[in-house]
Amino acid sequence: MLRNVAPLDRALRGGAAFVAANVAANLPDSKKPVKFGLLALAVVLGVTAAIGFCPLYRLLGISTRTAGN
Repeated sequence: MLRNVAPLDRALRGGAAFVAANVAANLPDSKKPVKFGLLALAVVLGVTAAIGFCPLYRLLGISTRTAGN
């Protein structure tokens, strides 16, 4: 699996995952659908940031990495 996510993109994804997880953790239980949606988003962003590969980028033929990264 080739990496297609640049270091800056990975950092932004990691930060967004952190924010989404914290917002979800602080939502009341009455907002469970929103909470689960944010947690799912946080997991997807966190995993793609950690492994440096985005399946959606692959499907669309996008790569934010440069040749030297």
